[in-house]
Amino acid sequence: VQLQAYGGGLVQAGGSLRLACAASGSMFSINDMGWFRQAPGKQRELVAAINSDGSTNYADSLKGRFTISRDNAKNTVYLQMNNMKPEDTAVYYCYAFDPRAYGVGYRYWGQGTLVTVSS
Repeated sequence: VQLQAYGGGLVQAGGSLRLACAASGSMFSINDMGWFRQAPGKQRELVAAINSDGSTNYADSLKGRFTISRDNAKNTVYLQMNNMKPEDTAVYYCYAFDPRAYGVGYRYWGQGTLVTVSS
């Protein structure tokens, strides 16, 4: 499974940005897709996840500002980010999880896309 992320860039505080992550390869066993982020000097943290059935999970601090969605026909997951804050500045990584891969499950990662929010 290969993942390609798009849409990062520079945005002013209060603005919006939409990230996309297109997956290719064997997607048959993929269930969860989503986004993590890593700010400078901090650990990677979960932003949002969406299952193949459409159920979602968000970091508590981001609920109401970020929305994750998924187009299964296009194997693409999106992250709509609104009312952005400087603390949202990070490299955003998309992922796809296959619970059957290698017998124990495996998370595939995209290459990361930089999001910078100016104050």
